[in-house]
Amino acid sequence: MNTSLFENLKIGNLQIALPLIQGGMGVRVSTSALAAAVSNEGALGVIAAIGLGENDESKTRDYLGWSRSAFTNSIKQTRRMTKNPFGVNIMCALTNYEDLVTAAQDENIDVIISGAGLPMRLPSFVKNLTTKLVPIVSSARAAHIICSTWLRKYNRLPDAVIVEGPMAGGHLGYSRAELADKENYSLDNILKRVIETVRGFVRNDVDIPVIAAGGIYDGKDIARVMKLGAAGVQMGTRFVCTHECDVSQEYKDAYIAANDEDVVIIQSPVGMPGRVIMNDFVRKISSGERVDFGCVYHCLHTCKPKEVNYCIAKALDNASRGMMDLGFAMAGSNVSRIKEIVSVKHLIDELTSEARASLATA
Repeated sequence: MNTSLFENLKIGNLQIALPLIQGGMGVRVSTSALAAAVSNEGALGVIAAIGLGENDESKTRDYLGWSRSAFTNSIKQTRRMTKNPFGVNIMCALTNYEDLVTAAQDENIDVIISGAGLPMRLPSFVKNLTTKLVPIVSSARAAHIICSTWLRKYNRLPDAVIVEGPMAGGHLGYSRAELADKENYSLDNILKRVIETVRGFVRNDVDIPVIAAGGIYDGKDIARVMKLGAAGVQMGTRFVCTHECDVSQEYKDAYIAANDEDVVIIQSPVGMPGRVIMNDFVRKISSGERVDFGCVYHCLHTCKPKEVNYCIAKALDNASRGMMDLGFAMAGSNVSRIKEIVSVKHLIDELTSEARASLATA
């Protein structure tokens, strides 16, 4: 296999020098500093829209207002820090989803990535065809539903599709039974089925690249999924332990200290399983103990504040500030392999050289 295959991810008419997307990680894990640094190295940096304004001590109770303002400011700041394309990740489950998508379009963002549910109405909010739309799916069925619905209702198809496998960090689009079925629900098997499904929607030779995500750790993993037909990869966990990531040192320390047995699945108030690093707070909520933060955001459609035993937005906000006794770190399945903090440049250079070497031996 030619090593040039680890170059140039094309999303519509948008060219990314490296087929590598930094995953969007919410509540101030992937902010302007990280996204800009990644884009400056030729990959696609991504800002996560949720939770950017929670550290604004002057904010009023107008969640919609300060959430949009912080998001818009983050996009502007990133644009000042990089001349290369970058994207945003906006969760479908957000109560202000449409507002944030509109804000991203108003700022002429290059790419909108959307998951945590099926972004069925996303094209109706985005009239600017220069903004690329990239849904995250966990199955071929989900990919088919999105492609067929977008085509029928909006005469538009995704510019790319991200397949997030069950080994990803954060919220997972799988049931616990599916997570336990490692054979049928491996990333490789799901990836192949999604590629086949998406191929059936290609029109006029306009490709829809399929990007693999979830549990990808090194260049060998990248090469493996690209040999299966992936156009590139999305990686989140590896980018947390970089100097440019703005999250607290305590959050990064949880990554570096984690062992395999520390990585657990919890039930999130979002209504999905989530992969996190075990700590005393996780033990409390897993035992059913109620941690009454109160609901100050009303940020998720799927959350029922009177029924859940903790607020995930507040827990992640606390963790991002370093208060790990009142929150937790979300992480992918391979987090225990991370043992040091490096620069974004160092990490991307390492991934690139490993991927090219592995592709060359195919």
